[in-house]
Amino acid sequence: MRYNDLMTAKPNCIVGIDEVGRGPIAGPVAVGVMVIPKGFDIDELEDVRDSKKHTEKQREKIYEYLIEKRDNKELDFKVVMVPSERIDDDGIKVAIQAALCRGLKDLNVSTTKAKLLLDGGLKAPEEFLHQETIVKGDSKERAISFAAIAAKVERDTLMKELGAKYPKYGFERHKGYGTKAHFEAIKKYGMLPFHRKSFIHI
Repeated sequence: MRYNDLMTAKPNCIVGIDEVGRGPIAGPVAVGVMVIPKGFDIDELEDVRDSKKHTEKQREKIYEYLIEKRDNKELDFKVVMVPSERIDDDGIKVAIQAALCRGLKDLNVSTTKAKLLLDGGLKAPEEFLHQETIVKGDSKERAISFAAIAAKVERDTLMKELGAKYPKYGFERHKGYGTKAHFEAIKKYGMLPFHRKSFIHI
């Protein structure tokens, strides 16, 4: 299927948007914005679905495909991350919305000529005339799946780097989520600057 089928008379691209990292107690929240131009064969890569249903290696393979397509200027995407400090100061919803808006701005997404497909409860600013929020969109729309996978891979890569730097905390395993081992590490070694203090009650 080519994404021409989803186009109205005006939009010239599909923009998939999803967030990753809403619930962890450490690390940033990441929003993926995926711009797929008119005529791109969205089904060229088979068996793409909800990022959580792929293995880590599968996600990385898909991410490499997306990087190749971006390098060839066949599509474009960006992952915007908001650090824990801002999440603590402004709240997770404000942080996600700020990242979403930054991604749309950095990719120069048209407010009148793009069709936005957003996962879950996400919404773009009202000036984006063609937008649709889709419940479980990451498993229904490939553009959203691509956005989620890009965000997941880039955020996981960052958490692995933190794991190497702070091996006592196990970030490479839990990716900042509040596992039992993670809470035990906090109790033993204390919180780090990128822990979300507003999420931690111990």
